[in-house]
Amino acid sequence: MNQQEVLELFVKRGALLEGHFLLSSGLHSSQYLQCALVLQYPNDAEQLASALAEHFRYDAVDVVVAPALGGIIIGHETARKLAARSIFTERENGQMKLRRGFQITPQERVLVVEDVVTTGGSTREVIKVVESAGGQVIAVGCIIDRSGGRADLGKRLVSLAVLQIPAYEPAACELCATGSLAVKPGSRGL
Repeated sequence: MNQQEVLELFVKRGALLEGHFLLSSGLHSSQYLQCALVLQYPNDAEQLASALAEHFRYDAVDVVVAPALGGIIIGHETARKLAARSIFTERENGQMKLRRGFQITPQERVLVVEDVVTTGGSTREVIKVVESAGGQVIAVGCIIDRSGGRADLGKRLVSLAVLQIPAYEPAACELCATGSLAVKPGSRGL
């Protein structure tokens, strides 16, 4: 899939939202990519994962690690395409961790997979968890990099689409200045 095909899929599924959003990074934005609206369709998830996995087919990936909740489906599907294990990290008391008995053995080759990268904050947390467990992060893959390629992960980043969608600190948000209230996607049926 090329970038245009990925974006057309998001438009088709109503997954490119307009409004005033509070992102998981704490930033505000007038656009939000609701990947769950695309990934709810198994054929779409498989198509995106196939395209993403193609970039890593020669990297001998042992395990794909994705952050909960947004990365689980695309991480699992990408792992399936790469014949690798699929596990995920999740927050416990605000800290990203491996839970549920998931383990990474020393020197396992790990691909971190995300749905959307904005600042890269949660991705860097996942990388830290993997490396603390002794895993070797070989790269990061995502469906959409909304940072315009500016997110610094310290690892190779491959995305199916790169967008430059402005995001603002709340104090500098033009939408807040008009009195608009930011909504957290998912919290009101979005």
